Amino acid sequence: MTDQMIAPVRPETVDIDAAIGILKERFPDAVKDDTREGYGGVIVERGQLVEIATVMRDELGFDYLSSATAVDYLGIEDSMEMVYHAYRTTGGSPLVFKAQTPRENSSVPSLIDIWPGVDFQEREAYDLYGIAFPGHPNQKRILMWEGFNGHPMRKDWKEAYYEEEHKPFDSRWPKGMVRRAEELNVYGKNVEYPADFDLSRLSDDTESSLYAGMGLGVNVEALDNTDELKTDRLVVNLGPHHPSTHGVFRMVVTLNGETIETLEPVMGYLHRNHEQIGERNAWLYNMAFTDRLDYICSMSNNLGYALAVEQLMSRGMRYTPPTYRAEVIRVLMVELTRIVNHLWAIGFLLNDLGAFFTPALYAIAEREKILDFFEATAGSRLMCNYMRFGGVFKDLPERIHSTASLLNDKVRDFDTMQYITELITEALPRAVDELDRFLTDSEIVKTRTIGVGYLPAETAIAYSAAGPLLRGSGVAYDVRRAEPYSIYPELDFDVAVRYNGDIYDRYLIRIDEMRESLRILKQILPRLEHTKGESFFAGNKAVYMPRVALGEAYGRVENPKGELGYYVVSQGDPKGPQNPWRYHVRAPSFINLTALGQMCKGQKVADVVAILGSIDIVLGETDR
Repeated sequence: MTDQMIAPVRPETVDIDAAIGILKERFPDAVKDDTREGYGGVIVERGQLVEIATVMRDELGFDYLSSATAVDYLGIEDSMEMVYHAYRTTGGSPLVFKAQTPRENSSVPSLIDIWPGVDFQEREAYDLYGIAFPGHPNQKRILMWEGFNGHPMRKDWKEAYYEEEHKPFDSRWPKGMVRRAEELNVYGKNVEYPADFDLSRLSDDTESSLYAGMGLGVNVEALDNTDELKTDRLVVNLGPHHPSTHGVFRMVVTLNGETIETLEPVMGYLHRNHEQIGERNAWLYNMAFTDRLDYICSMSNNLGYALAVEQLMSRGMRYTPPTYRAEVIRVLMVELTRIVNHLWAIGFLLNDLGAFFTPALYAIAEREKILDFFEATAGSRLMCNYMRFGGVFKDLPERIHSTASLLNDKVRDFDTMQYITELITEALPRAVDELDRFLTDSEIVKTRTIGVGYLPAETAIAYSAAGPLLRGSGVAYDVRRAEPYSIYPELDFDVAVRYNGDIYDRYLIRIDEMRESLRILKQILPRLEHTKGESFFAGNKAVYMPRVALGEAYGRVENPKGELGYYVVSQGDPKGPQNPWRYHVRAPSFINLTALGQMCKGQKVADVVAILGSIDIVLGETDR
């Protein structure tokens, strides 16, 4: 008699509740339900976090860690918390798990050996919240400079110009007695440095502390202090003044001859603490600030934030979901935005390859036609501030009309539906075909891109890559299909995927995705006609100060650059401040840079800018 063979359970067949049940059974003292009102997922004992995370990945199939968020609960629970969202690349909802730590000497084990994509996110939590991550190989600030005093996202941190906790400040509203906080802070005495910071280092340009943790294999100080010229192995800084790094991004590269051995991105030059601003603003006021993240894609940024807050609002008694017309208009705007982004990305990728200006100008010319429509509808071309909780700011105009301000001005006057119909069915398909014809078979483009910047599928998943960077490596993961939102489930489109993981395939993915967006938009046109005259807002009126229910929510969308996620926490007090307790942005540009060093290793120095361009970052959401 032989032992009966039992087929192993396939991880993708285990739903979230069953997965949590397996974890509780395996770790009965370390995995507990999060029973706080409005919260979900499980709380994991931090001492066993690494072991439990390993089981999640290897046995339960949660191979993709999308987001890692730090939260300070000062005054509520007097603890710090790391919130993780783990997904399967086969699709489905997240397994949300949390690790808590005391605020004093806060520490959570690093998960970088399980999901390397947590690298920059843990450094961000260390920088802004002061949470240490034992096991992280390069724990240091990532957005703030080393002379910054404290951790600015902690609830007890106050800036030099601190006035009040929440806006609008009493000095502005309602009495209008405006004064500037700077008037009370004398220049030169309004900055604090860490207690152990040597002020003489303000004039120190060696940056020894920056280089120390990079494992460059080169003694930078020795290179500076010797008369001998070292030509075999060098440390080179590309940026922040390099034109292709836009003045606010830098790559520290170790070269062996012309070959790259290591590369580390250095960012933070544009950081303005977007999330701190978001926690001082009222819920709705943040909508305009989301425009300033990926400023090429403000419509898509708006939608991600709206979905997160609507998740919280849906738990309230009086919530009404967006109308069908509102959802149709939302998809119209974000798919046009995807085309705007990809036109821009391809144009400037060619710039990075050395084809200066001409391809970019071709792409920008078509982008302008979409921005004309955005301007007529939202009132702005770039910072649209168009979405609202429960709908959109206003309906599509009957006509796209302009007025002359100068004598010889050309006045635009088009029927809106006719304009966007011609745009979607004729002008944009023609433009995409033209780019394809001019660029795809170009000998120079192929030579510079095929086999360059290789990122294999398993590495892309491990490093939490998203968007065209992930799908260009053969992983058909798209949030619109993996965890659908809005009206995407009823729309017919394919997830574009390419399998070679190089710059060329990332270019082709963007061509493919523009064609799929046009396919979606052609399905949107009849829906716009059928819903004409219907309400574009839930309940037929805008709610400018919504009452947001207690709890947490994570709203995510498939932005043109990858998954954009907003983790928000509400105090839920109807009489208290109407602002988020926690407002965190999972920015695709920021996280996609985690894999840049791996993509550049072994490549030539001339290819670095092209590889960076193929990721398609924007520094507004990289630094936030």
